[in-house]
Amino acid sequence: RFVPKRMVPFSFPLSKCALWDPVPMGDVIGSHITYYRNPKLSMMEKTLRLAYRHAKQNEKKLFSCFLLGSLAVDEDGEGITLTIDRFDPGREV
Repeated sequence: RFVPKRMVPFSFPLSKCALWDPVPMGDVIGSHITYYRNPKLSMMEKTLRLAYRHAKQNEKKLFSCFLLGSLAVDEDGEGITLTIDRFDPGREV
């Protein structure tokens, strides 16, 4: 399930002071959320309806918004669950 073509390196914003040495050490490894765990997505119906209503009322074909939630490891440790429970339409500016 490892797909190296889709992997992108981590990057951090520039700062005046670094807390660690930025020089790479060791071999390159891939880190992907689905490599070791089975992902599940759970979304509240109210959130989905609100996002759908906002999309229908928006005059633009493309618009930005935020879906907010939480990520948790399942009790058996084999999977992760992403629970989306809030919708934020964001700002136009």
